Amino acid sequence: MVDDQDVRPGELRIELPATMDAGITFIGRIRTPFKARSDCPKNTRQSDAIATVEVDPRYGEGLAGLEKYSHIILLYWMHEARRDLIAQVPRHLGEKRGTFALRSPVRPNPISIGVVELLGIEGTTLTVRKVDCLDGTPLVDIKPYFASTDSHPDAKSE
Repeated sequence: MVDDQDVRPGELRIELPATMDAGITFIGRIRTPFKARSDCPKNTRQSDAIATVEVDPRYGEGLAGLEKYSHIILLYWMHEARRDLIAQVPRHLGEKRGTFALRSPVRPNPISIGVVELLGIEGTTLTVRKVDCLDGTPLVDIKPYFASTDSHPDAKSE
């Protein structure tokens, strides 16, 4: 249960819909050294942590060919994140921003993305480096990282 005392000055809470529009099937779990949210790095760039990605065996055939890539994209469900803030005041910024202008896990659908280095595959277990999530985080999807299309060196941010 989220309490209004957890809202920083300037943040804006919304009421969540009574029902959800779609379902997601988790395809596995990410096993990391991070046991508490406070242990997690802010993003994958700030991490050298090695983790395992345990893919449910029924999806094992989907891993064929993944070993050809040095990096992969993990989409995961930040299962402990709150979902009711539409405007936030991040500690590192100290100013109000809309949730969709942030990479915070706090969002209506707490889906996160991380580009990680693929170190190896054994059966349906991937060994990766550069994770930023809690141990046991549900895995939504895996995609190969393509530097030719996923990297935009001319992209702008503040």
